[in-house]
Order: sequence, then structure tokens, then C-alpha cells
Amino acid sequence: LKNLIKRFPMGKGEFTALRGIDLSFGRGEFAGFIGPSGSGKTTLLNIIGSLDVPTEGEVTVLGKSIGHLTTKEAAQLRKESMGFIFQSYNLLQVHTVYENVEFPLLLLKLNGTERKKMVMDALEWVGLTDKVKSKPPQLSGGECQRVAIARAMVKRPSLVLADEPTANLDAANSHNILRTMEKLNSELKTTFLFATHDDKVINYLHRKIFLLDGRVDKDEIVTETKTAAS
Repeated sequence: LKNLIKRFPMGKGEFTALRGIDLSFGRGEFAGFIGPSGSGKTTLLNIIGSLDVPTEGEVTVLGKSIGHLTTKEAAQLRKESMGFIFQSYNLLQVHTVYENVEFPLLLLKLNGTERKKMVMDALEWVGLTDKVKSKPPQLSGGECQRVAIARAMVKRPSLVLADEPTANLDAANSHNILRTMEKLNSELKTTFLFATHDDKVINYLHRKIFLLDGRVDKDEIVTETKTAAS
């Protein structure tokens, strides 16, 4: 990210959400944007995920310049190389756990045998192989978020973006979810980027980027997380 600026129209004027962000990330980072509402963390995550484009500045993700991609090219990048985890899960309510996790693979046009192995691998990662035929309304909040993680990870993406992934979970479920993501980060070298103001998430991060009024206030590398120390 080089001198990243993002402005939004507001009434007769405009609101500047990001004010000259300069950051870089290596493969396999477990990092988060931390700040209060309005600090720019979700806007930043959306731009990195090619869901939005900057007003000014350069954003290069997985070798692609986000600001210069067509809509089709951006969709292709997301489809092939990114996974997304949202606080509201965004699961298909009338479909089974298996079908929810399989959905990203249908877009990649893999054959049924390949898809089945990848789906079952992903469900094993999150401990839900016994729930393949269940539907989201039959699951707990923690289980729904684990399905969302499996869906995000099923194609083994290079980058996973998680926006307040524990917002709707209690402490026990939050820690289980975060341990799962940390394990996948370690084993698969997937880069995880979070947007959060939740201490439960912050305690797991290996790199903490504090945002304030659209600027980087502090960029901190953690040598030992609180969870690892405990």
C-alpha cells in the first residue's frame, strides 16, 4: 500500500476515510487493523480485498494493482486467491454445511471428486465433519463461524480477510475460532488480515496496526502473543 487515500461523497462535500496509508505485508502474516468505528479499518480491508478502489495511491495485492483491475479481473482475483470471513457469517440458510463450503469451488469448475476431498479437508480443519448435512439454522453461532472459516479456506487461498469475525460470538467460541485460524495460518502459510476492535482478536495477532482517523498511528510486531504465553 503506497500513499493510500480514500474519499467518499458526503452531502455536498466528502469524507476522507484513509489519509495516506503506507504498509506492506509478507506471506503468512497474521495481522490486524485495530481502531474504533470510523478509523478506516473496514475501508482498508475492502480495498485490499478488491471490493473497493482507492481514490489515490497504489495498492498491489498478490502481484496485482487493485486500482487498475477491471471488475471482471477483480472478481477473478477474489475467486482464485482470496477468502472472506464476515461477522454475520453470510451463509446460505437453505443449503447444508457441505454445500456452503463447496460453493467457492463450483466457481472454479473443479470436478466432483476434487471438490469433495477439498470440502472434507476444510471441514476437518474446523472440526465439523459430523455436520455436513446440517443447515445453518440448526447450528450454534460458533459452528456457523467455523463453517464460514471452512468456506474461506476451502480453496487454500493466499489471503484471508476477516472483518470483526468474533463480533457475534461469546469468549469461548471466539478463542476456539481464533485458535483455528492461527493453526491454519501456521500450517498453510495463509496470510490473515483482520479488521477489529475486539481484545479477544487483538491478543492473538502477531502484528498490530493501530488506525486513528484514517492514518496509521502505530505498527507493532508481537514477538509473543498473550495467548501463546498463557
